[in-house]
Amino acid sequence: MTFLMISEKTMRAIGGVFLVLVLFSHASYGFYLPGSYMHTYSTREPIIAKVNSLTSIETELPFSYYSLPYCKPPEGIKKSAENLGELLMGDQIDNSPYRFQMNVNESVYLCTTKALRENEVKLLKQRTRDLYQVNMILDNLPVMRFANQNGVKIQWTGFPVGYTPPNGNDDYIINHLKFTILVHEYEGSGVEIIGTGEEGMGVISESNNKKPPGYEIVGFEVVPCSVKYDPNAMTKLKIYDKVPSVSCPLELEKSQIMREQERISFTYEVEFVKSDIRWPSRWDAYLKMEGARVHWFSILNSLMVIFFLAGIVFVIFLRTVRRDLTRYEELDKEAQVQMNEELSGWKLVVGDVFREPDCPKLLCVMVGDGFQITGMAVVTIVFAALGFMSPASRGMLLTGMIILYLFLGIAAGYVAVRLWRTIKGTTEGWRSVSWSAACFFPGIVFVILTALNFVLWGSKSTGAIPISLYFELLSLWFCISVPLTLMGGFLGTRTEAIQYPVRTNQIPREIPARKYPSWLLVLGAGTLPFGTLFIELFFILSSLWLGRFYYVFGFLLVVLLLLVIVCAEVSVVLTYMHLCVEDWRWWWKAFFASGSVALYVFLYSINYLVFDLQSLSGPVSAFLYIGYSMIMATAIMLSTGTIGFVMSFYFVHYLFSSVKID
Repeated sequence: MTFLMISEKTMRAIGGVFLVLVLFSHASYGFYLPGSYMHTYSTREPIIAKVNSLTSIETELPFSYYSLPYCKPPEGIKKSAENLGELLMGDQIDNSPYRFQMNVNESVYLCTTKALRENEVKLLKQRTRDLYQVNMILDNLPVMRFANQNGVKIQWTGFPVGYTPPNGNDDYIINHLKFTILVHEYEGSGVEIIGTGEEGMGVISESNNKKPPGYEIVGFEVVPCSVKYDPNAMTKLKIYDKVPSVSCPLELEKSQIMREQERISFTYEVEFVKSDIRWPSRWDAYLKMEGARVHWFSILNSLMVIFFLAGIVFVIFLRTVRRDLTRYEELDKEAQVQMNEELSGWKLVVGDVFREPDCPKLLCVMVGDGFQITGMAVVTIVFAALGFMSPASRGMLLTGMIILYLFLGIAAGYVAVRLWRTIKGTTEGWRSVSWSAACFFPGIVFVILTALNFVLWGSKSTGAIPISLYFELLSLWFCISVPLTLMGGFLGTRTEAIQYPVRTNQIPREIPARKYPSWLLVLGAGTLPFGTLFIELFFILSSLWLGRFYYVFGFLLVVLLLLVIVCAEVSVVLTYMHLCVEDWRWWWKAFFASGSVALYVFLYSINYLVFDLQSLSGPVSAFLYIGYSMIMATAIMLSTGTIGFVMSFYFVHYLFSSVKID
């Protein structure tokens, strides 16, 4: 009874496309997932660091590194090629003046700025007070620093623009960086590491030719300092001249203050340290899983909810429905006729249960889009859990989600049109349904992103989507998603409609009055699916808004499977309860019985903003947070609502196909 029954011709077409993809991937020599290629450096080989956008957990507005008066590379600023996900996330990766030589410890002078103007000082102070971090990348590893808070060693990525001492009004800039680069000596034993997986797992193969010995970069750490230099003496130096090593001063008098007419000198020193960490395990330091017990608690909590609901479903099916059907089938025809006159509960709505719901087109469109989003989420999380979405490939997760969503438009069109044909009994209007399915969720996202983008443009943030990227996204949508959705709709017209097991009466049956609104029960049902995911939701929100790495996709996959089961059970139970009180308008209630979890997700996001993101400052940041939360809640509503609706439809179809009432 699923909406995804595809004809034999369709299966052959899909199989042909899959075969082409397999042959193409086989022909692509050297293609591999995930991670990045290992680079082995020889002694004194140049290594160039890159800089990413400045980020802050207080404002969530990324800005370009060179928006501040930092030293620029001698060859000029050059942007690195970025994928779709990086652009949407606000990453702007540029080259930097920081150069190293493998296994060469040195202390180097970079540049001295001109006398700071008022607007530059104001901007530096603002970025410092907003806790902006400088993000550097070396050999695809983000720079890491360690700090002690209350005796606990805390790990951060990036380093601050500056700092403000407690009970002080002056701000001090970070202008000296002490880098520590961890390297692992490569012996050239003929074993080649060709890829990395989750938590540092490597794919190892025998190499035909032995590689020469060298060094692999397995760690990138920094200690930021503020050092006051004599600008007159420093301007006599040239870029990359050697300078004496310095210790980070503890006295504020020896630190570089931010104020007008100050000339700031930038220096850095680097030390190479041999490490036993191997290249496939170098991301372990960034992906340390914290709170594993909490994740297990979340799963156990979900299992308890599932068993509770499964018990209710078991009672409904075996004790109530099966008992009634068995008694009914054992009667002779005369007794059945007499019993039909004495029917009660769900058996009374047999002539109305498949009556056309309100706004049938909207329901078909939302179910179709829900299939598309659910498919995208499942495939993405499965690939990420298998290690194919390495954090070394920045933006890959978001890029993969967008590509999957585009190509799954065929599923959205097929499901929406087939449901439309089932409800209406005709294919008339299928093009309108397909177009609506192609535009509904992307339209909501487009409107919200456009409003947010105007705010980001006004703030001159790198998080703003460029106009060129807008046209690229529209082109992808119009050239890939829309045609595939229309193709799916066409396939839906060629597939037989699902036949109802009972006939629908011409006159609708009156629904008995109830003491309380039925929608109250529907909204309350969303608390059960929410209980299965709210703990994992905390970790996801922390990774999105606090700059933490989220890489426990194995747990997320388990939680997703449990969520699907809970949504299905909740919707079936609520549908049966409504039918028992002779309420035959179950279509939308089945959708929102599980889809109402999105309301609690959105409310929890607001709670997270108020109590866990207290550092988030300004109405712009709050507006961005609420906008992105609305997109997330809408996607969750469509996905969970579709799961509940499909299971309820299957349940109702099965239930009334067992009843023989004329």
